Amino acid sequence: MRLSRESQYGLSGLVYLALKEPGKITQVAEISEQASLPKAFLAKIFRKLALYGVLQSYRGRDRGFRLSRPASEIKIREIIEAIEGPDFFQRCIFWSGQCSNQSPCMLHGLWKSVRPQVAERVSLLTLQDVAENSPVLRNEALI
Repeated sequence: MRLSRESQYGLSGLVYLALKEPGKITQVAEISEQASLPKAFLAKIFRKLALYGVLQSYRGRDRGFRLSRPASEIKIREIIEAIEGPDFFQRCIFWSGQCSNQSPCMLHGLWKSVRPQVAERVSLLTLQDVAENSPVLRNEALI
């Protein structure tokens, strides 16, 4: 259960938005520049997050993105599953492509018993929790 670079960048961009004035529409170019993220890749990730209802997308003169609801109401599990896929917490953390219920790895049984606990803990974390504890983007110059 390793998060991809896509999740890392998406979460970093969302933290940037969470630290902004609530409801403020922000362009991907600003987020990309201030958070040191690749613009095109971030735009692709944000489109996916908008499809899953984490973000709202705006076109026209005021184009950009904003959080769809307060950061305290957006669960980290929701973000991860939007980016990585809804089966993310069902995957093996040891040999991801080679392990399944039909062809289990040596540690499959142990992970299977812990997996629901991990998913539940991540379900309790919110974007606000991450934003408040993010050492990377807490720099006042960014917001």
